[in-house]
Amino acid sequence: MRELVVLGTASQVPTRQRNHNGYLLRWDSEGLLFDPGEGTQRQMQFAGVSATGLTRICLTHFHGDHCLGLPGVLARLNLDQVPHPVDVCYPGSGQVFYERLRDVVPWFPGLRERPIAAEGPITLGDAAFTLEAVRLSHRIDTFGYRLVEPDGRRMLPDRLAALGIVGPDIGRLQREGTLRLADGRVVTVDEVSTPRRGQRFAFVMDTRMCSGVEELAQDADMLVIEATFLDADAALAHEFGHLTAAEAARVAAAAGVRTLVLTHFSQRYSELEGHRAEASKYFDGELIVAEDLMRVPLPTRR
Repeated sequence: MRELVVLGTASQVPTRQRNHNGYLLRWDSEGLLFDPGEGTQRQMQFAGVSATGLTRICLTHFHGDHCLGLPGVLARLNLDQVPHPVDVCYPGSGQVFYERLRDVVPWFPGLRERPIAAEGPITLGDAAFTLEAVRLSHRIDTFGYRLVEPDGRRMLPDRLAALGIVGPDIGRLQREGTLRLADGRVVTVDEVSTPRRGQRFAFVMDTRMCSGVEELAQDADMLVIEATFLDADAALAHEFGHLTAAEAARVAAAAGVRTLVLTHFSQRYSELEGHRAEASKYFDGELIVAEDLMRVPLPTRR
């Protein structure tokens, strides 16, 4: 299963309808938790997702609405005796803030810390995808994240059947690239498959428009991006290092994004139809104005 579970959609101040940030990406057997704000552990309960499903935690920066839920999540990992390691990725320049958050709860023995010093791939070791960090433009050190699945190949059942390739031989052909048939002919994997493009997920929070936003969004199957303000407040957005719904939509359209998820809304907006209307002017793909506890499936492969 590949889906986004939205745990919270508020920006600096939560509202009656919106919890602080929190986004769980369920990606096959992995669970990547992005920017757990205050109350994330409780929102996980409401959403019906378990701490035992978490494998990575990714912080974009150390403003409270993006990280104050981390201690509760770490405590829950320890309480539930989660048996596997969990990576925590965060800007290395905020090490002192990270340690304060980490050290107020019992130590989780499976914790693997991945401080980010510069842009580029993050060393994970055991992941079936690449996780990249890209610098953004906010008031403090901030990184966005992009998950990239390697390209593969899709096996074609009709071609396999025509050649009599069945059962374990299919797996052997996929692993080794070639297979010798009973009549001596050698079949290559290219003959019985087509290219399958790996999926891409991008996560952009708390930034004014910059090259990093464009880089993260490029060719994303799903882009989760802040849309704190509307264009009427564009000057305020730029001053405090945020995006408007229109800016998010324009960059998504230019980057070829398939599913655009807007979130991180200012408390000044009691309803969000303005965000939808503004984004719709520029983006004609699947547009989601996120709500707490919403589940958004990743689009099917291209």
